[in-house]
Amino acid sequence: MELRKNESRKRFDLMCMKLAHLGLSVLLFYVFWLWYRFGRLTDLPHYGFRYNYYVALGYGVVLFFFLRTYNGYLLGYTRIRALIFAQGLSQFFSAGIMWFIVCVAWKKWNAPWIFFGMLVIQLVLDTIWSYFANGLYFRLYPMKRTILIYRNELDKKRFGTLRGKPSERLYHIEEEFRYDGYSFKSIRHKLEGYDAVFVAGVHSRCRNGIAKYCKEEGIVGFFLPHIGDVIMQEARHIQSFDAPVLTVTRSELNPEYAIIKRAFDIFSSGAALVILSPVLLITAAAIHFYDGGPAIYKQVRLTQHGREFTIYKFRSMRVDAEKDGVARLSTGDKDDRITPIGRFVRKCRLDELPQLWNILKGDMSVVGPRPERPEIAKKYYEFLPDFQLRLQVKAGLTGYAQVYGKYNTDPYEKLEFDLMYINNMSVITDLQLMFATFGILFSKESTEGIESGQVTAAGGTTGTKQTEVVDYDDEKLRAESAEEIARQWEQ
Repeated sequence: MELRKNESRKRFDLMCMKLAHLGLSVLLFYVFWLWYRFGRLTDLPHYGFRYNYYVALGYGVVLFFFLRTYNGYLLGYTRIRALIFAQGLSQFFSAGIMWFIVCVAWKKWNAPWIFFGMLVIQLVLDTIWSYFANGLYFRLYPMKRTILIYRNELDKKRFGTLRGKPSERLYHIEEEFRYDGYSFKSIRHKLEGYDAVFVAGVHSRCRNGIAKYCKEEGIVGFFLPHIGDVIMQEARHIQSFDAPVLTVTRSELNPEYAIIKRAFDIFSSGAALVILSPVLLITAAAIHFYDGGPAIYKQVRLTQHGREFTIYKFRSMRVDAEKDGVARLSTGDKDDRITPIGRFVRKCRLDELPQLWNILKGDMSVVGPRPERPEIAKKYYEFLPDFQLRLQVKAGLTGYAQVYGKYNTDPYEKLEFDLMYINNMSVITDLQLMFATFGILFSKESTEGIESGQVTAAGGTTGTKQTEVVDYDDEKLRAESAEEIARQWEQ
């Protein structure tokens, strides 16, 4: 009971920190808004202040949305510079949106220069708050003694992304235990004395036991999900039965959402093509004049229900990049097929802009799974047939996998990301992912390529048997040891 009270007090303290930052941000906007509207902060008129309160309240609501989108309050798990960047980007978009709404309402366009001063002061506030709040979080939550339970080296590697991140200050892995088909009862003693547990590759029966143990003992559990877990997130409770029954069906957009989504695709892609037309023309000219080749690169991709379509992208590689006829992903900065102009185009994500035409045509949506090449998808199907589940909806320019994953993300994890989006499709989710895309434009890691010699993100190489590809099928997992599974799926 005392432990629960301490946890509640810690959460309350952190909530107060977040509310203080949000309140100060809204107050700062309110002051600059009055300055923007009346041109002075002394001898303000006494009329119309209720309207000003509504504007400040609207700013607070929009700001909270963006802070949630960019994880501006994700203390402990995020670097301080990432927190500051997330908060600054949130305030920039929030102020811009409120300025635009007010200008439309007034039918008068006034220069927003005053708000740039607000953003500078806000940046100082964000920096001070981020250092102080992050320090408070680490004082409230000291490093936890942690055990890692994994099936094989590939599962262990999936947790490797924690290395070198702020989360290392929260979770110190004191023991790594390799699971080999044991029951929960036989490994229960391993969990005693630990404050947290990381679990990867453990079969469902044992994993359920670990999850229950975490609930009973109040320790933190991190579980890498199987495909079935992600699919079950979409399950709905059916009240027509006496027993608790969950139903899972193929995902379909409800008519209202489908209409809104398509209307938004047409409006946003059409507007973007008009607004960005100078950028498109300059980019196309630079690519063409560099080597005399075509500016647009056409490629066959897969969209909803496996339908093939021609995708348009700005060419960033040599014209003969695939002269051997083998479809392969890029190896990133190490890829000598990329031209100097192409490196700049890729870094700024300009190569993706022609896909706006695909969205306008209806082949793609703004938000959805990344469209895969048929040749590469076929390679994935050989060891991961469930990869086809991504094709329940239209391919998208951005999405969960594009925002939270990388170019070289493992196909299994890419599938999980895409299924998470399919499970949570909504207008709000689409808006969050769209704005979250702006955050990754400044992330170099999001464009990391595959290793040299690979043709897909799964690790397979052409004509060799060098790299093992993991099998995540839970049925086989129950029947075979980790070593047998790894040998079975070697290439």
